Amino acid sequence: MTPEKAGLVGDGETLALVLRQAVTCLSGVGAMVHYHDRAAGRLRLAGASGLSQAGKAAWVDLPYELDVAPVHAVRRGTFVWAGGDSLGIGAAGTVAVPLVGADGPMGVLSVLTAKPGEPDEAQRSLLCALAEWAGARLGGRPEASLGSGPVAGFQRSIRMGELTAALAEAVTSRDVVQVVAELVLPPFGADGLVFQILEGGRLKLLGSAGYPQEYLSLLDRVPLATHTPIRDVLQTRAPRFSGSKAESIRRYPTMRYLIEPSPKEALAFLPMIASGRAIGLCVVSFSEPRSFSDEERALLTALSGLVGQSLERARLYDVEHARAQELQRGLLPRTLPRLPAACAAARYLPAGRGEEVGGDWYDLIALSADRVAMVIGDVMGHGITEAAAMGRLRTAVRTLADLDMAPDELFSRLNDLVSDFGEDFFATCLYAVFDPVARTCSYALAGHPPPVVVHPEGAIHSPDVTPDPPLGAAKLPFKTHQLSLPDQSLLVLCTDGLLESATRDADQGLAQLRQILSQAVGGTACFEAADEEQTIQYLEDLCDEVVSALLPDHGEMTDDDAGLLIVHTRCTAASDVASRSLPDDPRAAGQAREYIRERLGAWGLGDLVITTELLASELVGNVVRHAKGPIRLRLLRSRSLTCEVYDGSLTTPRIRHATYTDEGGRGLQLVAALSQRWGARYLNDGKCIWTEQDISLAQTPEESGHCGGRDSQLVPGAWS
Repeated sequence: MTPEKAGLVGDGETLALVLRQAVTCLSGVGAMVHYHDRAAGRLRLAGASGLSQAGKAAWVDLPYELDVAPVHAVRRGTFVWAGGDSLGIGAAGTVAVPLVGADGPMGVLSVLTAKPGEPDEAQRSLLCALAEWAGARLGGRPEASLGSGPVAGFQRSIRMGELTAALAEAVTSRDVVQVVAELVLPPFGADGLVFQILEGGRLKLLGSAGYPQEYLSLLDRVPLATHTPIRDVLQTRAPRFSGSKAESIRRYPTMRYLIEPSPKEALAFLPMIASGRAIGLCVVSFSEPRSFSDEERALLTALSGLVGQSLERARLYDVEHARAQELQRGLLPRTLPRLPAACAAARYLPAGRGEEVGGDWYDLIALSADRVAMVIGDVMGHGITEAAAMGRLRTAVRTLADLDMAPDELFSRLNDLVSDFGEDFFATCLYAVFDPVARTCSYALAGHPPPVVVHPEGAIHSPDVTPDPPLGAAKLPFKTHQLSLPDQSLLVLCTDGLLESATRDADQGLAQLRQILSQAVGGTACFEAADEEQTIQYLEDLCDEVVSALLPDHGEMTDDDAGLLIVHTRCTAASDVASRSLPDDPRAAGQAREYIRERLGAWGLGDLVITTELLASELVGNVVRHAKGPIRLRLLRSRSLTCEVYDGSLTTPRIRHATYTDEGGRGLQLVAALSQRWGARYLNDGKCIWTEQDISLAQTPEESGHCGGRDSQLVPGAWS
C-alpha cells in the first residue's frame, strides 16, 4: 500500500527510508508503519521492511481490541515494548512508537527487535526522534511549526530524525562528516566537530569543522596511549562530557598541551561503535562553557552509535572505491605519447557521482612508419568487473596493433575475445589508423559513434557510415572505412556516454558536439604556428570545453561512463619521404646502398649511412634469395629514420639461432642489433619489413668503430 492510499502524505521513498532507519536504530529484524484509521477503529499496514509476505499478512489489519504493541502505542500515545516472537521469525520483542499528527496519533512505527530485553535509553531516544521526524514528514506538518512548542528538545528530536535520514544517504566518510556538521551542531548550539579514527594505535584525523588548521595538526596521528580522555572513552565505550577547559584540565592534567591551545571550551567525547568494536571518536565542542542536560546526553549518545555504523559503512566504501580507482588508473594510460604524427588529450568520466569505475577506455599507439593507431571503446555497464574486462581488451588491442593488423582484421580477433568473456559481455569500439604519408585514416566501427573531423580551416564533418554490431554480438566480416585527413587536422573520438543524456539521443548529441567544436575552433587554423606544448594545452582546454558543454552536471545527469579522445594529426612532408623501385635480382642490394647514400647525404644524416646500408642490404638480399618481387625501398625521416623494404611475398620472417658451422641464418639477428625497432606488416599484395634508427642517437662511423668501405659486398641472410 502506498502512503497516499494509506492516508499518509509522504512519498514511498520517505516511508522506505523511515523503515530502514528504524531497523538500523535498534538493530532489528524488521519494521512496520501502520496508518490509524479512526473511522474503522483499526490500524492498517502502510509499509514493512524485513518481513515475508506471510509475516506482513499477520500485521496488515489490527483492530483496537488486539493485544499487540502497535495498538497499545496508538491508544496510549506513548512508547511501548512487548516481549515475544508472535510471528516466529526470530524476534525478541516488538517496540512501537506513535506517529503524531496535528490531531493526535495518525499512525505507528514498530520495530521487531533481535535482542532480548527492552531497548536502552539511547536507542529509545533515537527511535522516538525518528518517529517525530517521520510523523512530520508523513503527516504533512509544516516544519515551521516544529520548533514552536514549549519543549526545546522537540526541535532537536526532529533534527535527529533528519540526521538518520541523511546518514542513510551518505556514501563516503566525507559525506558522514558533512551531514553531522550540518544537522548535529546547530540544534545543540555547538560550533566544533572532530572525527578521529583508530589506526595502528594512533588517532587519525578523518574530518573536522570549526577548528583552525594549526590546531588540527596537533591532533592528527596522536598515539592513543598518550591521549587519556579518548583512551578512556574507547576502552569503556561510554561518552565523556566536559563543561569547560578548567574541568578538562582538572580531569586530564597530562593533556594540558592540547586543551589550552584549543579554541573550544565544552566538549562531548562520543565513542563510535560499529560491529561490536570501537572504531574511533566524534568530539562535539562549544566555544563557551556549558553543562549538558540528561536529554542532550541521551541524544548525543544515541547519535554516536548511529554515526559509528554509518561511518563504518562509508569507510568500507572508501576502501573499495580507492582500490577500484587504483585499478582504473592502472588500466588507462597514465599519459598519452607525443608522436611525430600525432599528439592527443583525453578525458574519462565515470558514471553516477564520478566516484565509480567503468569500462570506457582510450589509447594512442605508435605503429611503424610514423603511423598512429587511435582507439576508444566502451564495455557495456560500469563497475569493477567491466573495468577488468576493459583492461583485458586494451591489452589485446595493443598486442594486435603491434602486429600491424588492419582495423577489420583486428576487430575480428577482438570479437572472438569478447565472445569468450560470456554471453552478457558486449563492447563498442572505434579503431583507426592514421598514415601521415598517405594522409589517410582507415577505421572500423563496432557499435560505436563515428569520429568527428575538424579540418585546419575550421570545416567540421562526421562520416555518415553505418557501424557494425558491438563486439561480442557481431558476425564477421567487419568493414574498414577510409577518410582523407589534411595536415593539422583534429580527430575527435568519444563514447556514447558523452553524447547521450536524459534530454537527447546519440544523433542530437553528435550534432551538439559538432556545434561545440565549430564554436571552439572559430573557423581558423589553430596549429600552424603552435609548438607541441601549445598544441597539447589547446587540446586539454578543448577537452574541458567539450565535457563542460555536453555534461554540465555529469554526476546527476548521466548514468553512463563517458570517454573523449581528441587527436591532433600532422602529415609527413613530401621532402621527408624517399622511395625507389629495385630490380628483382642481385643488383638490388648495390642500388639500394647507392640510393641510401644519396638520400641520407641530402638529409644531413651521413652518420647513419653505413648502418642503414647494412640494414637495407640484408633485407634486400633476403628478398632476392627467399621471396619475390616487385621490390621497393622507402626511407622516411622524422624523429627516427625508417628504412622499409617491400616485396610480393607473404612469407613470415623469423629470427633463428644459427650454430657455429652455419653459413647463414644470422641476418635478422644483425637487423635486430643495429635497429631501435624492427618488424613486418602485411599488405594485400605482399609485405613490408621495416627498421627504425633514432636520429638523435646517431653515431659517426669513427665513433661506432666500424671499418670497411661503403660498397663492401654483404652476404645476405635468410628468413629462417
